[in-house]
Amino acid sequence: MMNLLHWRLLVAVADARNISRAAEETGMTQSGASQAIAQLEASLGFPVFTRERRNIGVTALGEQVIEQARNMLSGLNAIRVLADQSRGLTGGRIRLASFPSVTSTLLPGLLRDFKRQHPGIDVIVLEGSDEEVEAWLAADMVELGVVMNPDRGRADSVLGQDAWVAVMQASNLLARHARTDGITLAALADQPFILATGGCAVNGKSLMEKAGLQLSDIRVTVRDWISACKLVAEGMGVALVPESALSGELRNLCVVPLTPPIHREFGLVCSPSGKSSGATQALLKGIRKGA
Repeated sequence: MMNLLHWRLLVAVADARNISRAAEETGMTQSGASQAIAQLEASLGFPVFTRERRNIGVTALGEQVIEQARNMLSGLNAIRVLADQSRGLTGGRIRLASFPSVTSTLLPGLLRDFKRQHPGIDVIVLEGSDEEVEAWLAADMVELGVVMNPDRGRADSVLGQDAWVAVMQASNLLARHARTDGITLAALADQPFILATGGCAVNGKSLMEKAGLQLSDIRVTVRDWISACKLVAEGMGVALVPESALSGELRNLCVVPLTPPIHREFGLVCSPSGKSSGATQALLKGIRKGA
């Protein structure tokens, strides 16, 4: 059965001429998108797209289908704008403060879905460190901020969490022994260390200090998590990195869980102006509904 996601996918494929990019745009996996297109074409009884090696084209009948799909999606957006107008949300703007690792992982899908539901509301993302986000919230310079490890009851909505992991060179003897059972912070404290901060006050050094430990041999300090992993791969030391910040390329690296596990938690916190903003409350409502 054809649904709204199918029509969005058709338009996205026609625009991108690429199934992978269209799948990412619509929040689907590539295999899921390919299967959905095949099902839709079977339901229609004719091909919408032509496939020649890696090139995606549109058939003559497909052009007509996609034109109708665009009209339908445009009409749906117009209806949603009318609904927002009736609640005084049209032209709303939300300033959302976040830090890099969350901006690139958790936020894109959420903001994409929100824009579809409320096309008349703009979300402006401001990126900074976790300390800067807190300062912007306190100064009421933003309506909403992503806060790391918020105190109980402070977050207006929970975004998620990820685990801290140790990253070591694959040939590291310590990594070989810890791969199955995990590794403690104490076992890492005396290792040559690549300190990656991610632009945040919560990092490998602060985790050690919270546990009553000290890093005895910091070789390099970098902001970027991926840079730290590359230095580890070259044998310059070990690093503590959030699991969500790991790249797909882990050649010559061994990722080891911490024992006991340590997590970063992310919550969305409203500033005073955010609490009175209808647009901001609509975004929070959408996130809670999707949780």
